[in-house]
Amino acid sequence: MKWKLDENIGSRTAGLFLQAGHDAETVLQEKLSGASDEALYAVCVREDRCLLTLDIDFADVLRFPPHRTAGIAVLRLPKNPSLRLLETLAGERGHRRENGAIAGERGHRRVSTDPSVTRSKGI
Repeated sequence: MKWKLDENIGSRTAGLFLQAGHDAETVLQEKLSGASDEALYAVCVREDRCLLTLDIDFADVLRFPPHRTAGIAVLRLPKNPSLRLLETLAGERGHRRENGAIAGERGHRRVSTDPSVTRSKGI
């Protein structure tokens, strides 16, 4: 799966995505740091990449329609996520997990690591 990792995703997580075999590019590597949300969204649409971000603004489906992208994954992680959680996240291949841990399919817009969440919201 092709990912665009937002600037709020740490280098450790980016490394885990690469180690897991994902085609992952980071906002920092591409010198998009500080770009507007709209500019980042446009890049993801153009490159057909799923955006992985902690920025809740991307959950606004009117502003950022997910059906135009390869996906938008807005993570809500604990304050200090464990390495195991990050490895699990990176090890996914864009499949929706029953516990909602990741949803990378086209048209999905929300991701939760909260075990009480049992589904991702599709459009």
